[in-house]
Amino acid sequence: MLNDINLNLLRSFFMIAEERSLTRAAARLNMSQPSVSQALQRLEEQLACQLVLRGSRKFELTARGQRVYQECSEIFRSVERIGQLTQERYVEEFGELRLQIISNLESSLIDEALRLYHQRHPSVTWVIEVQNSQETVKRIQTEKCGIGLCLLARPVFSLNCELLFREDFSVYCGAEHPFFGRKEVEKRELRQESFVSFTCATKGMGLEPMTVLSESLGLGERISGESPNLEEVRRMIVAGLGIGILPVTAAQDEVAKGLLWPLEIKDFPLGADVFLVTHPECEYSPAEQRFLELVCELRGLYPDMH
Repeated sequence: MLNDINLNLLRSFFMIAEERSLTRAAARLNMSQPSVSQALQRLEEQLACQLVLRGSRKFELTARGQRVYQECSEIFRSVERIGQLTQERYVEEFGELRLQIISNLESSLIDEALRLYHQRHPSVTWVIEVQNSQETVKRIQTEKCGIGLCLLARPVFSLNCELLFREDFSVYCGAEHPFFGRKEVEKRELRQESFVSFTCATKGMGLEPMTVLSESLGLGERISGESPNLEEVRRMIVAGLGIGILPVTAAQDEVAKGLLWPLEIKDFPLGADVFLVTHPECEYSPAEQRFLELVCELRGLYPDMH
């Protein structure tokens, strides 16, 4: 039966066809010439056809022998590729990798880290949890584990906080607000305006950068709405409940549609730093450690990537 062809017989024939010689094929296979000749004969018997023309001074494959050789070439190239796939330079990791991240963070650095990590370690499952920086910092401090991407006004003393890049913010108002369309406003003009705030920016630890930014502008005396969710803060600003601070990348679609207007404050650019936050006492898993090393690698290769 053709289904019972021994792979070793095909390999012997492949080497004979490659070397155009029984003697050289035997040397490559580390076999005796009679053994190689016998393997060829057994294969021809199984296939019920002649593969090599015998008795001529010049080595030559028959027409069927040439077709079998071509098929063998594909088979053994595939076997070689399988061997290469199992001997890649990167150690394959398994398990789960959790990342805590702020909502609506747009970063080519993080996108590339995820893409490249999955390429190197496809067996690792990702779990990405979206939460504000205050919750992430508190969780890492309490559990002494975890990896977080946080917006912080300054590094947290008890944690490892590696600065990745700076994110731009702006004060926004809705289409019906009197400031809509103004090219520039003064800080003092904003202080009496109703303010829509992130909940974590008005309560608790106040680690979200909107806290520092709003306090530096003197905002928040008249809070008209609050939410821990960026999308809901944006919704309230669009609806006209008041002015509010948003990341520039999170508001650009609404600005393009004419639903929001960025208020440029004279001599007062707004921004906050994005940090990679870990715990100094945590023994991170190999999968987690390789992610941290990869982010460091990308920052070294592309220092301007944000």
